[in-house]
Amino acid sequence: MVHTRHIVPLAHRPPLVLGQSALIMGILNVTPDSFSDGGAHNAVQAALVHARLMLAQGADIIDIGGESTRPGSEPVGTQEELDRVIPVIEAIRDAGIDAPISIDTMKPLVAHQALEAGADIINDVNGLQGAPEMAEIAAVMGVPVIAMHWDRQWAGPTDPLPAMTAYFNQTLSIAAKAGIDPSHIVLDPGFGFTKTLNQNYSILRQLDDLARTFPGQPLLVGTSRKSMIGKLLDNKPGERLAGTIATTIQGYERGGHIFRVHDVAPNRDALRVAEATLYGPPDERS
Repeated sequence: MVHTRHIVPLAHRPPLVLGQSALIMGILNVTPDSFSDGGAHNAVQAALVHARLMLAQGADIIDIGGESTRPGSEPVGTQEELDRVIPVIEAIRDAGIDAPISIDTMKPLVAHQALEAGADIINDVNGLQGAPEMAEIAAVMGVPVIAMHWDRQWAGPTDPLPAMTAYFNQTLSIAAKAGIDPSHIVLDPGFGFTKTLNQNYSILRQLDDLARTFPGQPLLVGTSRKSMIGKLLDNKPGERLAGTIATTIQGYERGGHIFRVHDVAPNRDALRVAEATLYGPPDERS
């Protein structure tokens, strides 16, 4: 599939240019209980060190989250989530790091304060269909939204693509009513969120159909270390790098633009090879 080209404006930094060259979003969980790296980066200095490492390895965006969404995780209060993420965002900006930051949150207040502290993008796992204020904040602040699919009503027999299409149409309707420019919306299929193993791989297989259904929106692929890999290969999160890379490349070949990963360097290398295969090495592209 030929990648559609998108320019996603950022309020305080150069726009994201999406197309043949994939972008890497490095995951920075500042939580004690995330499924893969909980507790590894929840001190400010450790988080700053890891952000620097991911950027050195080729990350284009840093995604900061202060509440785990793994199955069985406990909800986090607003103040606790703020206490986790705001100091990290401020430390990154105080260190002179100018890379785009996304705030991974379901809470409008956390999103707003994170944007005030220096974040650039809202990463909403509720796809703007949770708290109504989330769309309003994005519109007022003029920031992009990564809108993820997470339909708690899904069941095993659900046909993924039609149901996901209806969900994202609702997301885009909410965004339009709030006054969010369509170019500010990135769609994320939400791999692993209330989806069966078969549904996850069906979505990945049909990602190019989703891209054609929503030609105006870039796609984010987030499969890194997830259970869709672990259940298939019977391995633990730290052992899922090879499986992650396979899904990253499958997602890129089917039109994905942004890849949210824990392991930046190997996914970056794999994507560079995939880009050269589809479009030629950088110096030979038109």
